[in-house]
Amino acid sequence: MADSLILEVADFEHDVLTGIYSEETGRPQPLRFTITVQLKAQPRYEPDTPLEASKNYMDLKFAASAALPQGVHFKLIEAVAEHVCDTLFVQDERVEAVTVKIVKLAIAEGAEQIGITLRRERR
Repeated sequence: MADSLILEVADFEHDVLTGIYSEETGRPQPLRFTITVQLKAQPRYEPDTPLEASKNYMDLKFAASAALPQGVHFKLIEAVAEHVCDTLFVQDERVEAVTVKIVKLAIAEGAEQIGITLRRERR
């Protein structure tokens, strides 16, 4: 089995145009993202290993914020997760798999977390 490196940005919040109900459409909803990326690992990571040997964590955050197209309404949060996966695969050929967890904050009535998790592997 090959070594892999897992990078994660957890509990990042961003407003996204999403939803199917009339009270959801036309205005952004707050979503909470946790994004995990599996990369091909280097043989070793020494103290002076440059960033290019890994991936900038901010790329994960970018995929769920600035990389989402402005003004596009995603009916399903599954489609939002798909766009995040696609963005990360295009950014870096070392990305082997992406997992995106999205929690819809606006529909929670208490402390529950309502949402989805999508995992895609490079094909």
